[in-house]
Amino acid sequence: MSDGDKLFAGSIPENYDRNMVPLIFEAYARDLSQRAAALSPKAVLETAAGSGVVTRALAPRLAPDARYVVTDLNRPMLDYAATRQNADRRIDWRQADAQALPFEDATFDVVCCQFGAMFFPDRASGYREARRVLKPGGSYLLNVWDRIEENVFADDVTNALAALFPDNPPRFLARTPHGYHDTALIRRDLEKAGFSNVEIETREEESRAPSPRHVALAYCQGTPLRNEIEARVTATLEAATDHAAAAIARRHGNGEVAAKIQAHVITARI
Repeated sequence: MSDGDKLFAGSIPENYDRNMVPLIFEAYARDLSQRAAALSPKAVLETAAGSGVVTRALAPRLAPDARYVVTDLNRPMLDYAATRQNADRRIDWRQADAQALPFEDATFDVVCCQFGAMFFPDRASGYREARRVLKPGGSYLLNVWDRIEENVFADDVTNALAALFPDNPPRFLARTPHGYHDTALIRRDLEKAGFSNVEIETREEESRAPSPRHVALAYCQGTPLRNEIEARVTATLEAATDHAAAAIARRHGNGEVAAKIQAHVITARI
């Protein structure tokens, strides 16, 4: 993973939340928040919170006396997430690295992480840290995207940009968000970190958007794929976005569009 794969800066946080979140993240955030709330936790840690879609779904489900610590390594994303959340004395916003958490051992009942593990440079450290801060009997809830071929719009955009930049195709989506999909590897990584009970469910959802342009904007301008596109000199960001939108329209039509998305949802217990 390149350093650019982790860079959610500039206008990316706002574009990400406005376009990407409703396109692919909201359904999985509802699912993860339901799973976390069902455990009736009194202390929850969220890592790699991004623009706060899980936070917004989970906070209303927690008990009035619960403690909810929301973290992200990326300060601009965390700051943006805080602006999207209603005032809530239970929530503590903290910039923190999931691979080196600034919390005592056995502090939390639940640690949750939505689509963040793929970005960990050292997943083993991230998983060990999650286990370390969990109380005995605690649960680590996370999800990761399945392979890119199972996520149609991401695959469409990647293929369209490969045609536009044949000499140096931007591969961020395949490399990072969709690059950690082997369930056997995920299970081994978690067990090596000390989790003895790992359950993995592959969950299909539908991604919907009002237009092909909306999809292209989401992926090309609301993720670090933007950084890869802007590093190319043969086409502008707008031209690349237009090219991706046209490719999606040819395959899915010019009006409202829908396509399959798929992820692995993991529950790991001590």
